[in-house]
Amino acid sequence: MKYFVRITLLFIVCYSSAISVMGQTSQSLSLSDCVQLAIQNNPSLKRSELDLRRDQINYRQAQYNRLPSLNGSVSHSYNQGRSINSTTNQFVDNSYFSGNQSLSLNAPLFNGFRILHDIRLRGSAREAGKLEFESAANELKLDVIEAYVMVLTAQDMLKQAEGQMAVTAENVRRSEVMQQEGAANPGDYYDLRGQLQAEENNVQNTKQELYNNQLRLMALLNISGNDLPTLQPLSLPAEETVDMSQDLYQSALRTLPNFKALDWRIKQAEHSIKVAKSQYYPSLSLDAGVQSRFSSVDEQGYNYWQQLTNYPSKGISLTLRVPIFNQMQVRNQVKLARLDLDEAKWNRKVQENLVREETAKAVFSLSTVQKNVHSLRKQERDYQEAFRIAQVHFDAGNSNSVLLLTAKNKLDNATNQLLIKQYAWILQKYINDYYAGKLEL
Repeated sequence: MKYFVRITLLFIVCYSSAISVMGQTSQSLSLSDCVQLAIQNNPSLKRSELDLRRDQINYRQAQYNRLPSLNGSVSHSYNQGRSINSTTNQFVDNSYFSGNQSLSLNAPLFNGFRILHDIRLRGSAREAGKLEFESAANELKLDVIEAYVMVLTAQDMLKQAEGQMAVTAENVRRSEVMQQEGAANPGDYYDLRGQLQAEENNVQNTKQELYNNQLRLMALLNISGNDLPTLQPLSLPAEETVDMSQDLYQSALRTLPNFKALDWRIKQAEHSIKVAKSQYYPSLSLDAGVQSRFSSVDEQGYNYWQQLTNYPSKGISLTLRVPIFNQMQVRNQVKLARLDLDEAKWNRKVQENLVREETAKAVFSLSTVQKNVHSLRKQERDYQEAFRIAQVHFDAGNSNSVLLLTAKNKLDNATNQLLIKQYAWILQKYINDYYAGKLEL
């Protein structure tokens, strides 16, 4: 009986240490800390942020397109043989240097409101980009939450596996002593040793899984080095009534930024049609300029600066361009723009359909995992009692290793499944909060 008491106490201590980690506190990285680190350091999110800057630059350029353009030019050449003197317009037969300086201005007066529609198009693209970046940040949060929960799960599974192995090791130690004294069945002894080896392999496999999960979290946080800082535990959420899938779906439509981004993409496509249609209209532009000439054989003997002021030429013009036929390019551009609008609308429908499916799964999964946890808690208590009885019979010599290990494996499996489902409950609660717009990290 004293051996049973020692084994039972050892099992309880190991199991309690594995489960209680979910309620402990430590000075380490919290889930909120990891989310903030990911938003600040994740390279994929930083790369997406470049698109925001591009959209802002394109929007400003669209506004600047309303301004006139002003350009200056200076050209100089060397002339040899018979040519025209640019200052006198007379033929000369000797070699000389000539030059031309000009300043020109061009201002669009009307182009079918193309500039106005382009500004609105770029503005819609900018707003859509902001919301798409926010959506990418939210998806990164979910990835961090999942990786964080998986690390905690693997850590507790490792502690639990080590505790279960310790219980088996104690049984092996006791059986070895009894076998040496001739008071134990050799078959039971080797059966327990085989179980111990299997549990040692399970510990190593769990360590590998923990290492892989830590690497994934470190990659999301962009943390270099070999060791992940200690993570603070998460507590089980309070049990609550699960929302209907339709309610969660409607909340997702209202709160998820990617749906608002899709609305802006639809507006962008609508403005793109107007930009294409603007080419149907005539365009009117104003041009003005001033220029002066220079010649090294000037008859008046003026130097460069004197010629610059003495030979000015000024002009102003209005240019009307009327599109008549351009190989049906404008018409086809309008058709392509309308196809882009249809695609933007269908993209929203596809996203709605996908979220409808995901929210239905989220509601069902949260309800199911809560029931699983309650069922597994009862199952664990029953298997604990069954294992206690099997251990008593085995210690008394009234049973064998098969019955003992069967009872122990049932208890271990129930305990492992309970731990996994508890963390699945935590993760699923965060997912539901995400769709409900209540994810605050």
